[in-house]
Amino acid sequence: MTWNLPNSLTLARLLCVPLLAILLVVDDPVARDAAAIVFIAAAITDFLDGAIARKRGITSAFGALADPIADKALITVALVGLSLVGELPWWITVVILIREFGVTIVRLVVLRHGVIPASRGGKVKTVAQIVAISMYLAVAPPAIAEVWSTIAYIAMIIAVLLTVATGIDYVRRAVVLRRDRQTA
Repeated sequence: MTWNLPNSLTLARLLCVPLLAILLVVDDPVARDAAAIVFIAAAITDFLDGAIARKRGITSAFGALADPIADKALITVALVGLSLVGELPWWITVVILIREFGVTIVRLVVLRHGVIPASRGGKVKTVAQIVAISMYLAVAPPAIAEVWSTIAYIAMIIAVLLTVATGIDYVRRAVVLRRDRQTA
């Protein structure tokens, strides 16, 4: 494994996953706010590791493998944890996770035909998920709790809609790639 800054950030994100899980099951507002901070910090490492790797031209087998695993693990633990503690409806968790893991499977199936790059919509989807999950994780002050809850729900619905739309687009692009490579 090559030790460089992007890989170190990916490893840090992986290490945040169990900490996030522990903080989610502790029934305490301070632990929930800490969970939000850990989640946001981990999400920031996702943006930083990619930006640094692209800027410096750094690629590694570890990064190619661990980065998407870290991303999926972070989102999965946050969504499942929020659903387990009754904060997030299970249908939202299921829809997002089916899309995330479904796209991963599609990516592996079409890999021999080529790589489908992340789309702008996929990046917007990721930001929407991070914002919505962060809002669900953070404990709002009592004076704005009801408004916060409504805004968090709207943000999550937007994230779900983007998640589904970009999943459909990804499958469409995979079908086109596969068809084009088979006819070439």
